[in-house]
Amino acid sequence: MATLPDILRHPAAASESTGPQPRALPANLDAEAAFLGAVMIDNRVLEELAVPLRADHFFEPLHGRIFDRINLQIDKQMVVTPVTLKPFFEADPAMAELGGTSYLARLTADGQGLLAPRELAQQIYDLALLRELVSVGRELVEGALDTSEAVEPMLQIESAEAALFKVAEGATGQNEAESFRGATGKALSMIEMAINSGGHVSGKTTGLTSINEKVGGLHDSDLIILAGRPGMGKSSLATNIAFNCADRWLRDKRDGIEKSVGAPVALFSLEMSSDQLATRILAEQAGISSEALRMGKISRDDFQQLSYASQRLAELPLYIDDTPALSVAALRTRARRLKRRHDIGLIVLDYLQLMQGSQRSQDNRVNEISEISRGLKTLAKELQVPVIALSQLSRAVEQREDKRPMLSDLRESGSIEQDADMVWFIFREDYYVASREPKMPVGDGDMKGHEAHAAWQAEMERVYGLAELIVAKQRHGATGKVRLRFEPKITRFSDLAEGEYAGGGGYD
Repeated sequence: MATLPDILRHPAAASESTGPQPRALPANLDAEAAFLGAVMIDNRVLEELAVPLRADHFFEPLHGRIFDRINLQIDKQMVVTPVTLKPFFEADPAMAELGGTSYLARLTADGQGLLAPRELAQQIYDLALLRELVSVGRELVEGALDTSEAVEPMLQIESAEAALFKVAEGATGQNEAESFRGATGKALSMIEMAINSGGHVSGKTTGLTSINEKVGGLHDSDLIILAGRPGMGKSSLATNIAFNCADRWLRDKRDGIEKSVGAPVALFSLEMSSDQLATRILAEQAGISSEALRMGKISRDDFQQLSYASQRLAELPLYIDDTPALSVAALRTRARRLKRRHDIGLIVLDYLQLMQGSQRSQDNRVNEISEISRGLKTLAKELQVPVIALSQLSRAVEQREDKRPMLSDLRESGSIEQDADMVWFIFREDYYVASREPKMPVGDGDMKGHEAHAAWQAEMERVYGLAELIVAKQRHGATGKVRLRFEPKITRFSDLAEGEYAGGGGYD
C-alpha cells in the first residue's frame, strides 16, 4: 500500500490502460481505503469531518457499502471494528474477490489514515464532485449534439445549470428514493423545532402568531399562494412576512441560537422597485407614513428615527430582486444563486401573473400560468424552501354581495389551486365599506341622509383596520380564518390585541 503522502499527492486513475483509450474517471482508491481504516481504528473520526461525506462519494462500490454499514452501526451506538463488521460482509461477492473479510483487517493494518483523516475525506468528496462534473459535461455535450427531436438550447442550458447547482450543493444527482429512516429523521427534527418554538411553528415563522398557530409556519418545499383583489394589501402582507422571517433569523444569530425559525429571504418583486420596497419596510419599522416619506413631509425627529431604523436593518438578510417580467427559468437561476451564496430559506414572489412562461406556452395564457405554477412548486422542492407567490383574483368577486374570495376566483388557471400546498386569501371589509360612503347632506332638513351617513360611519368604525386571512386550502391541516389588524398608513399587518376577536372558525 502506498504511503500517505503519495495518497494525498497523486489521485490515481480508477484503472490503468495502455494505448490511446479514453481517460478514466478521477478517483483515489488508496485514499478511500486509508480513510475507512482510520474510521475503524477510531470511530470518532466521523465526528470531525468538514464535508458531508456519503457512501455514494466512494468510487469503489465495496468501499461505499463499508462506509454505509459503519454509519448504521455507529447510529446504533455500537463500536465499529473489522471484527464487528465481519458478519455483514461474509457473503459479499466483491469482498470475496479481495480474499474475504480479512480485507477489513488489512484496511487498518498500518493506520496511515489517522495522520490526516480530514484531508482524506476532503479528497474523496472533491473527487466525487469532479466525477459528477464529468457526468454533467458528458450529458451536456450529448444533448447539444442531438438535434433529432428539437433544437432548444435555452432548455438545455437551464437543465445543465440545474445539474451544476446540485453538484455545487454537494448532491450527486442520483435522486434515489430516500429511506423511511431518513424521512422520519427529518419529520422528528421538524417536530422538535415546533416544540422548541412553543408549540406553534414547525417551519419558517411568518412573524404573526395568529397565522403561525393556524398553519404551523411556512414548511420547506411548500408553495403558498397568497391572493387578493387590488387594494387588499397582499403585497404588504408578503413584505411583512419576508421582513419578519429575515429579522427573526438575524436576532437569533446575534443571540447564538442555532436552530432558528427565521431564515434569509429572497424577495422577487416584478411590480415594485427595490427602493419602493425598502421605503415601505423603513416606514413600517419607523412607524411613519410611507406616503409622508415619499413626499418628504417628515420632521427632523422623524428623519432621525428613520435613520436609526435604517442602521438597525443594515444587516437584514433580505435580498430584493426587482427584475421585471422574469421567466420561470430566470427565477430558478437567480434563486439557486441566492441559495448558494446566502443560504436563503424563504422565497417571496410578487406576483405570479407578471411572470413569463416559455415561448411554447405564451400563445395560451392558461397554459402559461399552469407552467409557471408548476415551475414554482418544482423550485420549492428543489431548493427545499417555502415559496410564497402572490396572485391576482378574477373580477367575479366584485359581482357578489359577499366579497370574500373563494378558490374558484383564482385568476386564469385552476392549476394554481392544484399545485399549491396552501392557498391564502386576504380580505379587508373596510375597503368595500369605504367605497359605499353616502354623500353627507348639506342642510339639516335631510334626516334620512344624516341617518344613512351615521349608519355608514358606525359600520366603518366596526370594521376599520380589521383584515381576514382566509386559509382556503391547506395540505397539512384545517382550513379557516385568521383575523388581523392592518395599519394602512404604514402598511403593516399585526396580530389583534388580546380581547379582540382573533379566532379561526371554519371556512365556508
